[in-house]
Amino acid sequence: MASDAYESMEDYLERILMLQEKNGFVRSIDIAEDMSFSKPSVSIAMKKLREKGDIVVDNKTGAISLTEQGLAIAKKVYERHKILTALFVSLGVDEKVAQEDACKVEHDISDVTFNAIKAKYYI
Repeated sequence: MASDAYESMEDYLERILMLQEKNGFVRSIDIAEDMSFSKPSVSIAMKKLREKGDIVVDNKTGAISLTEQGLAIAKKVYERHKILTALFVSLGVDEKVAQEDACKVEHDISDVTFNAIKAKYYI
């Protein structure tokens, strides 16, 4: 089972990827507004992600970019989120509940189980 801190960092990376796809760029304020988190909380998380080598921040514009390492994590979590949400919706779960549940499960499901779901239903 993933720790809450690790899940939180994965959630930030996933959200950065989602916002980049949507807006083309991401700043800390965009993440704070999108996730309904305080700017100081996001700043602390971005510092940790920078120190881990998952993101880089442009000093002039404040634009946040995922490194190759950060992008790999973000893509993995985002794929899990999308596929698990679709699976839950296909079972008759309301879209909002399916997304919330997918967010909880995406961090803890084993690669073996996820790959079996993906292979059976989505490939």
